[in-house]
Amino acid sequence: MATPPPHRRLLLLLLVLIPTLSRGGVGGSGGGGEATKTYIFRVDHSAKPSVFPTHAHWYSSAAFASGAGGAPLEPLHVYDTVFHGFSALVSASRADALRRHPAVLAAFEDQVRTLHTTRSPQFLGLRARLGLWSLADYGSDVIVGVLDTGVWPERRSLSDRNLPPVPSRWRGGCDAGPGFLPSSCNRKLVGARFFSQGHAAHYGLTATASNGSVEFMSPRDADGHGTHTATTAAGSVAYDASMEGYASGVAKGVAPKARVAAYKVCWKGAGCLDSDILAGFDRAVADGVDVISVSIGGGNGVASPFYLDPIAIGAYGAVSRGVFVATSAGNEGPTAMSVTNLAPWLATVGAGTIDRNFPAEIVLGDGRRMSGVSLYSGKPLTNTMLPLFYPGRSSGLSASLCMENSIDPSMVSGKIVICDRGSSPRVAKGMVVKNAGGVAMVLANGAANGEGLVGDAHVLPACSVGESEGDTLKAYAANTTNPTATINFKGTVIGIKPAPVVASFSARGPNGLVPEILKPDFIAPGVNILAAWTGATGPTGLESDPRRTEFNILSGTSMACPHASGAAALLRSAHPGWSPAAIRSALMTTAVVTDNRGEAVGDEAEPGRGATPFDYGAGHINLGKALDPGLVYDIGDDGYVAFMCSIGYEANAIEVITHKPVACPAASRSPSGSDLNYPSISVVFYGGNQSKTVVRTATNVGSDASATYKPRVEMASDAVSVTIKPEKLVFSPTVKTQSFAVTVASSSPSPPTSAPVYGHLVWSDGGGHEVRSPIVAAWLQPM
Repeated sequence: MATPPPHRRLLLLLLVLIPTLSRGGVGGSGGGGEATKTYIFRVDHSAKPSVFPTHAHWYSSAAFASGAGGAPLEPLHVYDTVFHGFSALVSASRADALRRHPAVLAAFEDQVRTLHTTRSPQFLGLRARLGLWSLADYGSDVIVGVLDTGVWPERRSLSDRNLPPVPSRWRGGCDAGPGFLPSSCNRKLVGARFFSQGHAAHYGLTATASNGSVEFMSPRDADGHGTHTATTAAGSVAYDASMEGYASGVAKGVAPKARVAAYKVCWKGAGCLDSDILAGFDRAVADGVDVISVSIGGGNGVASPFYLDPIAIGAYGAVSRGVFVATSAGNEGPTAMSVTNLAPWLATVGAGTIDRNFPAEIVLGDGRRMSGVSLYSGKPLTNTMLPLFYPGRSSGLSASLCMENSIDPSMVSGKIVICDRGSSPRVAKGMVVKNAGGVAMVLANGAANGEGLVGDAHVLPACSVGESEGDTLKAYAANTTNPTATINFKGTVIGIKPAPVVASFSARGPNGLVPEILKPDFIAPGVNILAAWTGATGPTGLESDPRRTEFNILSGTSMACPHASGAAALLRSAHPGWSPAAIRSALMTTAVVTDNRGEAVGDEAEPGRGATPFDYGAGHINLGKALDPGLVYDIGDDGYVAFMCSIGYEANAIEVITHKPVACPAASRSPSGSDLNYPSISVVFYGGNQSKTVVRTATNVGSDASATYKPRVEMASDAVSVTIKPEKLVFSPTVKTQSFAVTVASSSPSPPTSAPVYGHLVWSDGGGHEVRSPIVAAWLQPM
């Protein structure tokens, strides 16, 4: 559709492969026995003939079908808020014919996306009766829409006790269905809807999940992920909360009085279909949400252009109507260029640790001790020394991974079994060991996970250890005649240092689609997070786990995303006039890059190494500062359209996103995304271009209308120099915005052979406002 400028062609060739589904749906076959799949069609809504009362009538009419040949269509979804068009189950040839329809602007195949799977509010800088919580009344007038697996409405975290009436502007409702009555909603859970048409077309409409477990054809959450993310963002205060004794205390969301609207677009064991996600966006905005939280991403290693990405398209429609959208960065870290959800109108959230942990200790027969983590809450081993066995030493790869039916019961019975992490769920390995007669398990990280650890509610005594400890443990088991060990579980420990640390699994930059936009934007708590849980499955999510808990502890950028959504709800309540871009700017420019020791934030994947903006974006959000950022970098529709024009998108491609006519100006210089008024600055040098100037415009939102700000620049290397003009920004009651230029120049005529150069720009008013923007300079070789 759009031709990329020459300097991007290699990047697009490698990174912007448009994913397609390898399997057809269950909707039968088209003409001539051709298989059918679900496609999403973007339609020029202004082309609807006036004879049709609605677009839905037009799309399903013979008149619309006549424009592409064939019988009238049966749309699965009709979109009319953030996107104009429909989805339908058709053959590939019919889809091609519809692409040629005079009113169809674009068509793309439906695809499956994945879920990116309460002390954290305090760790964000929130304090009762002080600061943002108090000034925002804990978010009571804000509605957070959560696109996920639904919700378990009976949980205390969704109680409406002491909440005022639902905001009068709310237009949403409660969809009835199996196990879910309209009365399940209240003044806290103000809306609940489900979207199954895309799921049904792909898998078949059923009350059984793809893994054979129970699913509900209603907003009720059979998976747990949706209940957890919703209550992380906006859970009500719940006393005496814990996950079987772990993380005990008072559980509450980041915005504990904010209202929740649940949009079930993901299904247990089946993922999330793009057509359903887009329908969720469409309905949420029409219902009147203020914030949308989306802990969903591609997770397939490729990035689609924004005009072929339904999350980017739906989010643009929401943001253009004033709705803040937070998304998860993905769990493919620490691999470089693994970050997903790359559109600049989204807030893309990575994951960091908090100052709480659940330690376990392995004691070897020779007296050595090793540190791990665990959420096991059953009968302890009580210091009993047991035989230690590593099946990977003699039985091959599948046995080393403790895959199902891979280990010999005669070899592991009565022993502590070492299992390598990977290829199957961590908790499933424990079930394999238990079924084979093993009495305990140690889960050992490999190179892919390094030293990053997350706790799991194992079904037998078990703990996780990092790569180095795992190697030591396996060497001991291999080289000792009668190796023995035991595991001691230490419960909950608070005050852990250092924290935050970038989680090893948190997806990393650079941005593989538009490297001039730094992603992720920031990190938030995403490791070992306590929140409410479904009543349909145990804390491991395994069908064989009979336990039921009110709360669960999970890790992932899925957990970090709702922290940002709750933060945005508080800022929207405190500053109702701020745009989504202004809210994101406040979170970014006040983010911190030092830990609770006062040292640089580190990387869990490489202990001892400082993290970079490719790991944490602008830093870890700090809501104690975000309430009053001093300056913000605002962006509106015109800015985003100019950005898309600048990266080479053609007008018709941009209109798929904006559903408004677009006219890109003739390019007067080399296309670049660097001039978008983004709070971070990412400059890419292509070949011999060794100097680049970008422009930013700051808006004064501080209490002093006559403030003066001066810049300070710090770079980690002298490979580049940075110049700021003018040397100060002077604001007044009549001058609320000021622009400045940032020139980044290489100090060498040839590109450096080292990694990108990092630094930051800080605008300071001398009165407490420090407006910080990360700077990244990188080099790409031209084709």
